[in-house]
Amino acid sequence: MRTNTAKAKLQRGEPTFGTWLSLGSVTAARFMARLGFDWLTVDLEHTPTDWETAALMFGAIADAGCVPLARVPRGDHDYIKRVLDAGAYGIVVPMVETVEQAQAAVAAAKYPPVGNRSLGGALHALNFAASVADYYAAANDQVLVVLQTESPLGIKNAPQIYPLPGVDAIFVGPVDLRARLRSTDGSGPSEASFEAALAEVLAAGRAAGTPVGLHVQSVADARRRADEGWQFIAIASELAFMVRAAREVIEAIRPEQAPEDIARY
Repeated sequence: MRTNTAKAKLQRGEPTFGTWLSLGSVTAARFMARLGFDWLTVDLEHTPTDWETAALMFGAIADAGCVPLARVPRGDHDYIKRVLDAGAYGIVVPMVETVEQAQAAVAAAKYPPVGNRSLGGALHALNFAASVADYYAAANDQVLVVLQTESPLGIKNAPQIYPLPGVDAIFVGPVDLRARLRSTDGSGPSEASFEAALAEVLAAGRAAGTPVGLHVQSVADARRRADEGWQFIAIASELAFMVRAAREVIEAIRPEQAPEDIARY
């Protein structure tokens, strides 16, 4: 049975680097999986990617030797069960703010007696190059559970959420966190207050012994955050990479028509 190498690196205290897959393209996933990223996350929260396409992407990524993850729309049992049965090696769960939400997500990702994930499917075992029986026996150890902290309430409850058994890593969504940190007049947080919020997440992760990560847009930021101790680091997305490269061409050919930034993730 294949090993979830991303989970193993996190457990060893090493930084991991991945990116988001937003295009819903199996072809793009095949290429991205061969570039050396530790993991690739198929985004089912903010993209129109359908379930069958996601399953094909998980298989393409796994067969290339990379780790396929799925960001589910929310931490519901049915969403989590479905992406794991379709062959994802792990989940990223958005907007986790309470202990109860965290426990429910972990339980949905673990077979009994640890959790309440139901037994079924076949693609999960295929992607791990295992028999179904071997997958059932090892899945609780191999599946990666990443919970997102994206609000002041999530940060407030971090000391109770991060040490929970089965929580393998924490991931900050910076765009949503900035939005949730807005003052009542709608103004955004200062850079200092935003960095202070991130520092709280990092400190809570260290106290709990749980790896933390965040989304960045540049290699320089990825290196800086890794040096600070962040471990689960997403760099942009395949969509952003494509648009940036195309924009550079247009800017070189027609600098007077420089396009706006149309793809962040």
